[in-house]
Amino acid sequence: MTQFNTGLDLVIEQLTAQKRLLHREPSASPVFLEKLLQGTSKTLSPASATRSSLQLPTPPPMVVNFLTTGSKSERMDALRAIALPCTKCPHLAASRTQVVFGIGNLEARLMFVGEAPGEEEDLQGEPFVGKAGQLLTKMVGAMGLQRDDIYIANVLKCRPDMPPGKSGNRKPLASEMATCLPYLLEQIDIIRPEVIVGLGATAAEGLIGATNPMRELRGQWLNLQGIPLIITYHPAYLLRNQATSEKRKVWEDLLLVMEKLALPISEKQRNFFTK
Repeated sequence: MTQFNTGLDLVIEQLTAQKRLLHREPSASPVFLEKLLQGTSKTLSPASATRSSLQLPTPPPMVVNFLTTGSKSERMDALRAIALPCTKCPHLAASRTQVVFGIGNLEARLMFVGEAPGEEEDLQGEPFVGKAGQLLTKMVGAMGLQRDDIYIANVLKCRPDMPPGKSGNRKPLASEMATCLPYLLEQIDIIRPEVIVGLGATAAEGLIGATNPMRELRGQWLNLQGIPLIITYHPAYLLRNQATSEKRKVWEDLLLVMEKLALPISEKQRNFFTK
């Protein structure tokens, strides 16, 4: 009952903020209302886990679609106006430079989701701008796309705070990701990409609650809100482990994405890392 009350409090708080922002009563999308009337919503389709024995917890609740009218840009701007001053995690609000909301093409067919901003992202206010971001740009380019073609966001939109005197980046807490997840789910609902790529095990945990090892998560199609989802290694992992075998795994996952999107695949692309 405590979890239900917490989720209900979050919905009420979001509705109140939206009413204050738009100066009218908030509304819910037909998709959300249908899920609400059903009394349950499964974020991960059981049929999608046929290639492994994934044991996933109950998926997070659907997020209310606050603004159902207007263009994608208008809806995203309204969401950004709520997210940027967010203080739901007081410790993160106190330590961050700024909220890293997300960036990219609102008509994107492909969306990449990471775990949380790092130091560079926190300073610049844009996801994946550090070394891992530079590698992600190369990965996207290898697919025949550009960053302007895609949308990039994180499960957690604030850089996780570090203890005094400590440097680096820490893994987001499950509670932090759960608190921030409604913003991401709303972004997904606005963009409605054809494919979502989750980067790393932490992103998988934040998106679908999975805590399975990457070897069980990657290389298979899952389902997030009716959108095909695939999990692959985070670019930061490839920077730490540059073995050809690991790069090959990521490229195999990206080939699956290209096939799902019906993107052209050349023989050169098909034969990367096949020596």
